[in-house]
Amino acid sequence: MEPGRNVAVFGAYGHTGRFVVAELRERGHVPLLLGRDRDKLLALAQTRPGLEARQASAEDPASLDRALNGAAAVINCAGPFASTAAPLIEAALRAGIPYVDVAAEIEANLDTFAHFAEPARAAGTVVVPAMAFYGGLGDLLVTAAMDDWTSADEAHIAYGLSSWHPTTGTLASGTVSGRRRGGRRIRYTGGRLEHHDDALPTLDWRFPAPLGPQRVIGEFTMADVVTVPSHLAIPEVRTYMAAKAAADLSAPDASAPTAVDERGRSAQTFVVDVIVRSGGTERRIAATGQDIYAISAPLAVEAVDRILTGRTTTTGVASAGALFDAPDFLRALSPHLSLHTPATDHQQPANLT
Repeated sequence: MEPGRNVAVFGAYGHTGRFVVAELRERGHVPLLLGRDRDKLLALAQTRPGLEARQASAEDPASLDRALNGAAAVINCAGPFASTAAPLIEAALRAGIPYVDVAAEIEANLDTFAHFAEPARAAGTVVVPAMAFYGGLGDLLVTAAMDDWTSADEAHIAYGLSSWHPTTGTLASGTVSGRRRGGRRIRYTGGRLEHHDDALPTLDWRFPAPLGPQRVIGEFTMADVVTVPSHLAIPEVRTYMAAKAAADLSAPDASAPTAVDERGRSAQTFVVDVIVRSGGTERRIAATGQDIYAISAPLAVEAVDRILTGRTTTTGVASAGALFDAPDFLRALSPHLSLHTPATDHQQPANLT
């Protein structure tokens, strides 16, 4: 990305939005502070001297057009994305600029692929949904693990979180998704998404260090079931969540993250462990880091950087693994992520017990 380019951040005063604004500034670019709440925008602008605040609402297309004037790209950090994604994408297409969001909502991401693939391709621009911890990171890891495979039988993505202090945005988005699927659960099996009412299984997962063995909840379905199948021939995509973190998420007294360092990150640590299998052979890769919300910022900003500098493979709506060189992208995140990759393919049984 050329230094000094304006990048609009919708929901700039939100928890993830603040991380995105900081990441853009660290890279020498100019965030345009966008959002619905004028008072919150102005309060943020007062702490970020020299940055412009532009009030805009997803319900007011003209305000979005004004807000995106002069922007080279837009990053949408404002959920629920079922309400904000489509209006922001439409505004980005009118402005002729790329759109990136950090949506973890399965249904919102499905809507983006379904409704905007052709319009974005026709406009010659790029729309990247779920460019965040959930959806984007898992997709990059699965794509990197696939390497020269053109297909696989299964992909397993296990989330080992030391804890989960959800933001209000996370809780609101979860409520919207749950309502849209009528309270039912969702999974990706047999090459398609299906709703179900089955009880979720619990099992043991042997995470790499520093987390180690953990009890996980199976079929704890995340946005990876949208991003991975959008470009990879894998009929079974299964996601898992550390049981302790899942309990934190649903606790009646769940609290928001608390900053413990100068970057504003919480003490939460994570391991995302990915296994892809073809026949009796498996490939594995894992990423470790700190704070699932903070890591979404370098993911989204690196995506914008690569789009604006032409390091992409297609136009239209695309997930991270389809649009970028996955191994190279992951290497670029080395200040924020540590990668663990076995040297060779392994002929061995599953690590699920």
